[in-house]
Amino acid sequence: MKKIAFITGATSGIGYSISKVLAKDYALILCGRRESRLNKIENELSKLTDIYTLCYDIRDNKNIIKSFNSLPNKWKKIYILINNAGNAHGMDLIHEGDVSDWDAMIDINVKGLLYVSKLIIPIMTKSNKGIIINIGSIAGKEIYPKGNVYCASKYAVDAITKAMQVDLNKFNIKVSSVNPGLVETEFALVRFKGDKEKANLVYDGIKPLTPNDVAEVIYFIINRPDNVNISDITIFPKNQASSTVINRE
Repeated sequence: MKKIAFITGATSGIGYSISKVLAKDYALILCGRRESRLNKIENELSKLTDIYTLCYDIRDNKNIIKSFNSLPNKWKKIYILINNAGNAHGMDLIHEGDVSDWDAMIDINVKGLLYVSKLIIPIMTKSNKGIIINIGSIAGKEIYPKGNVYCASKYAVDAITKAMQVDLNKFNIKVSSVNPGLVETEFALVRFKGDKEKANLVYDGIKPLTPNDVAEVIYFIINRPDNVNISDITIFPKNQASSTVINRE
């Protein structure tokens, strides 16, 4: 079997594109909470490589552990971990925010990343090799109006990535953070709770990044020489200069 890559949030957007890009070189464990989408992607990509799917809600640590333990032993020799699962919920002034939105972002973006990493990192430390890529955001580098808790969750991803780099350095494990700006996915639609008009305004007047743009950067990081680790990278569309400076033509 090829080396194994474990991808969270694989059913849409960046995660789906990463899966397609890596399928040519790696066996894939694809994780998500939507079983029908997982089955569809498995049928598509199994023509290219070996696929194993795990269906769980990344907020549910007990279910994650149960799903992970169900893997056959040969599938537990994970070489690459891509912590991609994440979401934004709501865009309100901090004193007007919905607590359930806060819980969702912290549970998915921060705790979910930690739950999965806790299971896989010991495999890497034991084998003394591995690559971890955490998908952050420009929101983890710059605060913007009404971003508050989402930004906090992505700042946490940035801090966790840096902590991993320090703690795992002696185990020969590469750790990278990939931080996109505007990428056209379901992200905005989820953030605005299905309001297509508001979601479309996010990308109005610009050519945003595509999920495949980000996936290609991740492929590049993974395939650097063994002595090279790209520890942190931010990716913008040409029209974007920061979280708030966007040239809408």
